[in-house]
Amino acid sequence: MTDIPRHDDTPQTPYFRSHRTPRPRFQMGRIVVALMLREMATTYGKSAGGYIWAVLEPVLGIALLSLIFSLSVHRPGLGTNFPLFYATGFLPFVMYNDLSGKVASSIRFSRPFMAYPSVTFLDALAARAILNALTHCAIITLVMTGIYMIFELPVDVRIGAVVESLIMVTALGLGIGTLNCYLITAFPIWERAWSILTRPLFLISGLFFTYDMLPAAGQAILWYNPLIHCVGMMRHGFYPTYEAEYVSMGYVLGLSLVLAFFGLLLLFRKYRDLMEG
Repeated sequence: MTDIPRHDDTPQTPYFRSHRTPRPRFQMGRIVVALMLREMATTYGKSAGGYIWAVLEPVLGIALLSLIFSLSVHRPGLGTNFPLFYATGFLPFVMYNDLSGKVASSIRFSRPFMAYPSVTFLDALAARAILNALTHCAIITLVMTGIYMIFELPVDVRIGAVVESLIMVTALGLGIGTLNCYLITAFPIWERAWSILTRPLFLISGLFFTYDMLPAAGQAILWYNPLIHCVGMMRHGFYPTYEAEYVSMGYVLGLSLVLAFFGLLLLFRKYRDLMEG
């Protein structure tokens, strides 16, 4: 009589491997880099022209603001150079706005690749956050260097304060973007609603003024706008005499952490439903 093979004799082919098999070493890193390269090709193109426009866009915005306000006021809120003043407010705001928007649309942008079991929403979030944060840091460096060279300004920059501002902007964009990633994917109308609700941020985030120029009542309200802390820290780095004592890095990072936590919690719980929707 033929012996019946025992369960232990079953061939260990990939089909029989446990679904709990961990991801290969460095697989997430390779996936994130691949997603970053894909976005570089689709967003900025395969030529240098896309990145040139990425630099020219904020430059033109700063030039327009400098021209308009130089015709109506004698000097900016700090110092005497209009481009430097508006760059220290405009560039952090644009970085936050672009970073939070790109992170919020991560699932929608990378949905075709999420059909593969090895690709998760964490990979998509990480790829967009890292690429766009690095891109804007490079843009800020180039634009600010250009302003100092063109106008022959004395270089007295607090690098530590500038780095802290970039960390705050990145954390805030990532936190709000992560929460909005769930809300926009689950409720598409939220994208339009969020766009409308946040339009006043351009006017109330300190791009055209400093926090110290506001009356006490205005300071009490706008202190809770995290962007005004990011802008204040950036100006603290580029203006040696500007102390920006109101800035609270702990407030911005704490708020960002809370938003990111709830965003990730919702995504982990509802991710499969979002993919099937």
